[in-house]
Amino acid sequence: MQRLFSKEVACRDSRSTLLLTLILLALCLIDCRPTQAIPAFARKYGLPCSSCHQAWPMLSPFGQQFKDNGYQLGNDRDAPIFQSPAYWPIALRITPNWHLETNNHMIVDAPDGTPEGAVANVKTQGFDYTGMDILTAGTLAKNFSFLLVPSSDETGAFHLESVNVRFDNILGSPWFNIKVGKFELDNLLSEKRIVTLSANGGFYQNYHFQPWVAPGVPSQLYTFGIGDNQLGIEWMGHSKNDRTRVSVALLDPTDGNPDFQSGIGGAAPQNNYDVMVAASRAFEIENLGLQRVGGFSYFGRASTYPKYILDGQPVLGTGAGVEPFYRLGFIGMWYIKKFDVTTMYFWGRDNVFLGTNTPAVPGALPPAGAHSPTYNGGLIEAHYTFNPQLMLTSRYELIRMSQQALDTNPGDTGNTDAFTIGYRYYPFMNSRAGFAFHGEYSIVWLRNTLVNPVTALPMGQTTSSLFFGLDFAF
Repeated sequence: MQRLFSKEVACRDSRSTLLLTLILLALCLIDCRPTQAIPAFARKYGLPCSSCHQAWPMLSPFGQQFKDNGYQLGNDRDAPIFQSPAYWPIALRITPNWHLETNNHMIVDAPDGTPEGAVANVKTQGFDYTGMDILTAGTLAKNFSFLLVPSSDETGAFHLESVNVRFDNILGSPWFNIKVGKFELDNLLSEKRIVTLSANGGFYQNYHFQPWVAPGVPSQLYTFGIGDNQLGIEWMGHSKNDRTRVSVALLDPTDGNPDFQSGIGGAAPQNNYDVMVAASRAFEIENLGLQRVGGFSYFGRASTYPKYILDGQPVLGTGAGVEPFYRLGFIGMWYIKKFDVTTMYFWGRDNVFLGTNTPAVPGALPPAGAHSPTYNGGLIEAHYTFNPQLMLTSRYELIRMSQQALDTNPGDTGNTDAFTIGYRYYPFMNSRAGFAFHGEYSIVWLRNTLVNPVTALPMGQTTSSLFFGLDFAF
């Protein structure tokens, strides 16, 4: 929930942000050369980057079809045995950057040392760098594909972001593909290929929102994000031209963590699985492009207390008091030549025990005045691909609570608004390396999520990020 926190900025900061963005954009536009391809599939197939990417790392419709086919084009280059020994199937990605973070209404210790005794506005800036991804993907043999992504944070601590194997075109049918391991859910709007990178804009608010119990008390009984990679097995089928896509995934209720580490105290539900269902249909509109509409639903279950404890710690995988939560969404991807807009409606509901941080022990009742928190969300993200070297982007998200967890909550507790604007400019991109100048401004408003330690009244938060980075992959 920490990444949902936000703080307010002044108007003069916004004007400075826009001016600095325009200056850097103008400098970036001095050099304009044709773009080619990106690693590592470009090295394998010799295709231009625009074949698979509308703007790296965002996929084009052809790129989505290539991914759905198990990273295969259906020619001799698909199988490793036919690849040149010089082929290097690995890409490294990291982003040195300068960023400015503004946090308004941050709770800090009071001057007398009292913990959480004051409210301050905090602004920090300086040079930094992101974590690093090591990406490798391809085919082990015909119709056997894989993806492996070891990823580190800024300190160099590694984890496995993705690790999966897929069996493609089983029985010769594109409708029969099985993926096993840790993988991204079948989200048409991919958070792993997001074109914004800042602390506030580098993820989708709707994908990670969990209702607040009360001001100052976020939901903590489980962790889940529909944008997070999950552990499980997925069946995915599609038509030969990829216009129709359907998938069903059976997933561990651990939010992608290994060894059953999730839920309250790390105790994931015992002998339970989550289910994700997604489907979409694409259609061509003459002179405009390929349009796509779809929907998804996630049926999850989370524990509210550990069944067993050893040496004061919950035994992993023995979560009890299991209660359900739901996520539902509808998405449209609309193309008008160089301009495209993605729209999404999002709905979520948590069981009353999850929504109030109450252990659902046998015979337990939820607190008086408690409800199953329910919310609605929306997103609109627009891109203008000026040419293969320059893409402009903007996004607005909102989340509105339709039912609070507690009657005592202000009605807008947890309501969220987020706005992001930015650009990506690619001075070069070839079969060995890709490089992008990245500029972005993002701001997030969150309503009544804190309690002012001075007045004891609910208060909102606002955070903003100004980010300029050198995004490169080799």
